[in-house]
Amino acid sequence: MKISKLNHIAIACRDLDKHLKLFGEIFGMPLGDVVEVPSQGVKVAFIELPNVRIELIAPLDDQANLNKFLEKHGEGLHHISLAVDDIKAALIELSDKGVGAIDKEPRPGADNRPVAFLHPKTTGGVLIELEKD
Repeated sequence: MKISKLNHIAIACRDLDKHLKLFGEIFGMPLGDVVEVPSQGVKVAFIELPNVRIELIAPLDDQANLNKFLEKHGEGLHHISLAVDDIKAALIELSDKGVGAIDKEPRPGADNRPVAFLHPKTTGGVLIELEKD
């Protein structure tokens, strides 16, 4: 497994528009388009910075799994995303090393690139997303 970079840091929020205003208007960061990811029940917007992306992530509706996270942890850091060369190989290697995965197979992420999440119980309490580089 080769990790090439920190792909993005995701921030969970209840009100995406409020966070877009904070990061875009107040901080003056360049905002990308808002994209809905119905398969995950979320809408996201990326902020493209020279060294990393920030992903703002909000639930699409009351049924979204992200609501459980927001109820338990509130708004804030949701996950970090690491770019890897081969997600399937990474999942096998990490499993062999005792790291649990939420996703046994990659699925399409917000950029339509394959992603898979690792279980925070086996990653020091941090939700980690692997994304195809």
